[in-house]
Amino acid sequence: MKQTRELATAPAHEAGAGPEASPAPGTLALLVLCAAHFMDAIDLSDVGVALPAIQRDLGMASASLQWVVSAYALGYGGFLLLGGRVADLFGRRRAFLTAVAVFGVVSVLGALAPTGALLIAARLVKGVAAGFLAPAALSLITTGRPEGPRRGRALGWYATAGACGFVGGLVLGGVLTALSWRLVFALPVPIAVVAFLAGRRLLPAGPRGGARSSTREKIDVPGALTATGGLVLLVYALTQAPSHGWLSVRTLVLVAAAAGLLVLFLRVESRSRRPLVPLHFLTGRATAGTNLTIFAMWGAYTSFAFLATLYLQNVLDWSPLWTAGAFVPLGLANGALAPYAGRLAARFGVHRMIPAGMLLLALSYALFFRIGPDSPFLTVVLPVMIVNGIGTAATFPALNMSAVAGVPDRDQGLAGALLNTFMQIGGAVVLALVTAVVDAGQRSDPGHPLAGYGPGTAVIVATVLAGLTGTLLIRHRTDSPAPDRDH
Repeated sequence: MKQTRELATAPAHEAGAGPEASPAPGTLALLVLCAAHFMDAIDLSDVGVALPAIQRDLGMASASLQWVVSAYALGYGGFLLLGGRVADLFGRRRAFLTAVAVFGVVSVLGALAPTGALLIAARLVKGVAAGFLAPAALSLITTGRPEGPRRGRALGWYATAGACGFVGGLVLGGVLTALSWRLVFALPVPIAVVAFLAGRRLLPAGPRGGARSSTREKIDVPGALTATGGLVLLVYALTQAPSHGWLSVRTLVLVAAAAGLLVLFLRVESRSRRPLVPLHFLTGRATAGTNLTIFAMWGAYTSFAFLATLYLQNVLDWSPLWTAGAFVPLGLANGALAPYAGRLAARFGVHRMIPAGMLLLALSYALFFRIGPDSPFLTVVLPVMIVNGIGTAATFPALNMSAVAGVPDRDQGLAGALLNTFMQIGGAVVLALVTAVVDAGQRSDPGHPLAGYGPGTAVIVATVLAGLTGTLLIRHRTDSPAPDRDH
């Protein structure tokens, strides 16, 4: 009963917490936030298996079909920084509930979309909503919880929800597509309704009074425009590069424009009295190490999921549903261990837990070198999935803890947004690189069923090992955990 009542009693205590600090949500409210993360993760993974059915039903060309996936990534990756700062300044509860409501409404519109263009537009808006939802949810979890076992447990459950949602989305996407692809897009709707209604009752209210009335003047509009514009262009360039060519004029112009906007963003922030992203967030040793590590970790995982899906369907000739089922052991291993991983990271230090997890991930991807044209699942693929699930459980909660450690409550949304931004950009960059390597290998040896898989796997392993260098920067100011106030 104590945990369920902490909603009303937990103090905002962290050093540097400003007036935006709020009580930590209790156990039931944590379930609401985990449900929203589960919903977001489902929507990331369930669409891929439905793409052929969508193409047939709506008559979409292959070039436009990819935008059903890319539009979501564009909105998500482009608006995370703005979403994190809006949550900090205008209230995390308000930002979360608004984002969940938009997510649910647009899911309905996507399920009913009569044309491919409207479906893509719905996916874009849903991605923007996710860009506001993710940092708001993460900061609602971390604000008011002391750094230590209590925060570690909460972030462990949050990571478990995401892992289960991602794998569940693969499986449910296959099942629902067999009935109608529109059910795939309607899948988040009941979760959004429950999360919104429960969140209104259970989530802690935002600050009242002067803090709220003065926030509007704090928004750094030039910083928001340059950061969002630069990130949107960068994600767009990366998602289009494999089809248009990395050295094409189109790609180079887009990358140059994105780089120009991001450089302008840094210039604006260095001169702003109230910057969207204070520069110390980008230059701090631990923050830089954490964000570089999540860049490599998520980029490698996204690429592995892509490569493993191709292998299971194109080489072993598995159905989409059986392919999704192959990832279930990964989700089960992750889901079973992630809650305890957060506690272990709090006890032994994130600077130890993160490298251990990254080494396990590197091992899992190295095991993928063993695949062959007729490899049995139990002895070849299953070990890859289990070791990967363990490595993800060890790494992801600890990275979330590291991202927000030592950050005052008033900036928790921004810290979470930065982590998620590097995560999304990493996924886009590494996946584009692996796709290019695999395509080159298959063109050079079109008769070999595994052409390109070896070099693609090598890029994934190298990415994780490169990410280990980021962990060298994580020597945290908070490796001595705060006392666990649950006991």
